[in-house]
Amino acid sequence: MRRLVVAVAVLAALTLTGSLGYMLIEGWGFLDALFMTVTTLTTVGYQIVHPLGTAGRVFTLLLIAAGVGVTFYLIIVVAEIILEGTLREIFQRSAMQRRIDGMSQHIVVCGFGRFGRVVVEELVQAGEQVVVIDRDPALAPELEEARVPYVIGNAAADETLERAGTRRARALVVATASDADNVFVTLSARELQPKLEIHARGESETAVRRLQRAGADHVTALFRTAGQRAAASILQPTVVDFLEIARPRQGEAVDLEEIRLLPGSPLAGLPLRDLEAACPGVRVVALKRAGEGIRIVPDPALPIGIGDHLVVIGERDPLQALAERSRAPGAA
Repeated sequence: MRRLVVAVAVLAALTLTGSLGYMLIEGWGFLDALFMTVTTLTTVGYQIVHPLGTAGRVFTLLLIAAGVGVTFYLIIVVAEIILEGTLREIFQRSAMQRRIDGMSQHIVVCGFGRFGRVVVEELVQAGEQVVVIDRDPALAPELEEARVPYVIGNAAADETLERAGTRRARALVVATASDADNVFVTLSARELQPKLEIHARGESETAVRRLQRAGADHVTALFRTAGQRAAASILQPTVVDFLEIARPRQGEAVDLEEIRLLPGSPLAGLPLRDLEAACPGVRVVALKRAGEGIRIVPDPALPIGIGDHLVVIGERDPLQALAERSRAPGAA
């Protein structure tokens, strides 16, 4: 940009100098002198305003020699700026796509509005890999600053879902502001990846019903959730305060965490009482086993197995230690 400013300034100075030169040498008026200078510098050669004397011809030759060089330099600088910006954008998109192509078991979030932003912030804070899909190119700088991979496009299009790595994803969150779009995105994603875990947002009872029929595993009805929360804050304020404290990775140093035992976990077969004894400061408040309903405050003598989901509450550091112990040796 500095070179562009310099080139424009030199060209303007040369134009002014040429105009003044013709006025002084040939005695022309300002408009005739400016016209002659511009046609000379741009090599248009439209016409000679008035016959030139010897001094005027010499001055014109010097003006051509200086002007052509400055004009071509300006053209080169402008072309370089355009080309450099285009190439930079191409390289950035290519690098972003390579990064997404290398991801698996990530979470795709469709829609980066107010709801989608909160989802992305929570997932990123939890250490999850996230890819955002949104139509609005103006969101790109914000996503780049947050270092969140993204795809600009229609989330309902198979090509866009493919670019976001939906076939390799662990879950997909449908969070656009349109119920119709959310239903269509859910249908497209379910067709593309039948085993994908889909979480969708609904703004009405009709949308909730259609999203469930479209294949969403979990539907968040914002109007219902907000209403229930408002009522609970009146009827059960202490419970609401407790849930606020137990929000993962926020507020007080107390978390409510889910831990899943994967194959090779050293905790497999361990009774719950031994698990709690080995990790002071944590308590297992629920257990979910495949094919069974969730167990609230499970029997301490119950051994845990591979595939079990444990809901554990406790202080943040002991919970983190327990999560690390639950992983198989060598697992990331």
